[in-house]
Amino acid sequence: MTPLAGIDAAFLHLETAQMPMHVGALHLLEMPADYAGDFLAQLRAHIAARLPQAPVLRRKLATMPLNLANPSWVEAEPDLEEHIVGYDLPAGSDMAALEQQVGLLHTELLDRERPLWKFHLFFGLEPGPEGEQRYGLYTQLHHAAVDGQAAVALAGLLLDASPKPRKAAAPTPLAAQASVEVGTVGLLRSALAQQMAQTWHLARALPSAAGTLSGMAAQSAAGLASAKLKAWLSPADAAATSPGALQLAPRTRLNKSISAERSFATLSLPLPVLHDVRRKHGASLNDALLFICAGALRRYFSKHGPLPRKSLVAAVPVSMRGTARMKHANTQATMSVVRLGTQIADPSKRLAFLLAASQGMKSELDHLKSLMPADYPSLGVPWLLQAGAQLYGRAHVAERLPTLANLVISNVPGPAQTLYLAGARVLSMYPASIVVHGLGLNITVQSYADSLDIGLMACAQALPETNELAAHLEAAFLEFLSLPIQPTAKPAATKKKAPARKVASAASKSRSTIKSKRQAA
Repeated sequence: MTPLAGIDAAFLHLETAQMPMHVGALHLLEMPADYAGDFLAQLRAHIAARLPQAPVLRRKLATMPLNLANPSWVEAEPDLEEHIVGYDLPAGSDMAALEQQVGLLHTELLDRERPLWKFHLFFGLEPGPEGEQRYGLYTQLHHAAVDGQAAVALAGLLLDASPKPRKAAAPTPLAAQASVEVGTVGLLRSALAQQMAQTWHLARALPSAAGTLSGMAAQSAAGLASAKLKAWLSPADAAATSPGALQLAPRTRLNKSISAERSFATLSLPLPVLHDVRRKHGASLNDALLFICAGALRRYFSKHGPLPRKSLVAAVPVSMRGTARMKHANTQATMSVVRLGTQIADPSKRLAFLLAASQGMKSELDHLKSLMPADYPSLGVPWLLQAGAQLYGRAHVAERLPTLANLVISNVPGPAQTLYLAGARVLSMYPASIVVHGLGLNITVQSYADSLDIGLMACAQALPETNELAAHLEAAFLEFLSLPIQPTAKPAATKKKAPARKVASAASKSRSTIKSKRQAA
């Protein structure tokens, strides 16, 4: 019996019908044209063989008496006929049909009496260019069980480097506790021990946290006073054009209480081309993604209005995983914010703004990571969080509180090679993530082989046009490829025009790459 950490349990307590708290992905799978087997049965058999290596799929919740504290994980044998289900789509269905199905299924809550995961396999898709048989697979895993990087690690256990699956470990029976109900006394004893351990670890961390905070305050006091003085002496709109200025986000149609309806869309971009260009601008991959999202959002709001005069603000999940913590599947991430520069029309100036804002975010996180606890005493917390989540939605609190961010933009590193599932080639890994009250759009990006697979999940009432926004992302990507390279410190480098011509050709090449991948999908 393993008690849930505080952050993991919060995803359970905050879950409502309007805010499902599971993550997942839409995969496009491909088998040879002459395949004549039952792929649903083949997939179930494959997962059954990998279960001994995937404990996250073999555990369910044990709720504390009266819901006094966070629940615990206990081992449980999953019924694969309930956890892996098949659907027949109309013959010749395309990617848009799969996206629609994901939007419908993403609002269905996972059964808490079972392990918190489910796989949905779709038949009836149009074949590949050489007659290959294709399937859609939408996966759901509760965020209480995994975060983004843990989900990628789980995929590594289930997927193979070739169509022939590697030899799996021999199936072993689950622990004895899997077939024994944990009694009330045992649950209470576990809860009490957890509270004592959490309180002790929190108390030990307080002196270190206090020292970090005091050091940060001493280092930044002079800088803060200088910034305040500059703000008083600058024009009224100086803060709007300063990437380091701390401001609330402007309110948009995304920043309201959400409904239980979802709109989902996907897009793939060529990763090698993006890496080549972003290095020339001195940008990280995450910087490039934020710039592309900013350009798409500016286009979207320019059309559907209004485009805020202040910069939109993205909430950006930041992993806290180190090499020693990779074996744990629980949530190990925090959230930061970065201004996107959407108020700036010139794309070169917008990129400079965003690079400065991103650097400021990274500097703050270097100080604050050690202050963010992953666990804390939870006695009575389930009552408070569940009641608060229900009230937050019913009372439309999101419309009354200040807006801290407009949307979530997340970047999850994925596998760098083509992989296979139960013998089928995995063509894509489009993330499907969470939207919450006040943040009606989530753009999650995962790298896979030579592609950057993007999943756009939105509240359908706040932003029904996710397919249009995906098209704007493609346009912003091409705009990024066409940006002139900024002069370097060496005079000779500033006179060369060859890089600009090379970037332009990369943009032309990327147009054909995106077009061919869409045709393949």
